[in-house]
Amino acid sequence: MKILEIRRHSIRSPLSDHLNQKGVTLARFVGQAIGPFDRVVTSTLPRAFETAIAMGFAVDEQNELMCTYGRAVESEAPWPQPFVNYAEIVKQKGATAVYAQKLAQYYANMMDVISEGGSTLVINHGGVVEMGVIACLPHLDFSAWGDAVGYCEGARLFWESGRIVNGEVLRVSL
Repeated sequence: MKILEIRRHSIRSPLSDHLNQKGVTLARFVGQAIGPFDRVVTSTLPRAFETAIAMGFAVDEQNELMCTYGRAVESEAPWPQPFVNYAEIVKQKGATAVYAQKLAQYYANMMDVISEGGSTLVINHGGVVEMGVIACLPHLDFSAWGDAVGYCEGARLFWESGRIVNGEVLRVSL
């Protein structure tokens, strides 16, 4: 089995692309309890990259796909929403579903290159986390997964036999 952990970036100051001190402290706290990872990938926005570094992980790749999803998706699925709401929107097969499928394919390609028993950490953004997870597990009932992910929260997905077979929501409690 392989593990894909997808998390939202840590806390930033309003109107800033960078983590503030609370964000660095939170990322350090979360980073102490996770990993190790064979591969770490973030969006190209500074707050995602800085979160991985503050967690204690070197970044192997940055990808623009995970930065933003565009106006059409934002119109269909404005952030924040509970996982179950995103799941219903993805089922409608509009722009949100197309974007979510791109994320799922990107994640599958990542999992294909790591060794059995390995793990990958992805740091991206609110909305991006939820949509990607839902596309990876389209038949899962997300009603118990709760609200949109908070800072440094996300999901752990389990890869087996060439596909994501299950997942769990990851919440941060201080």
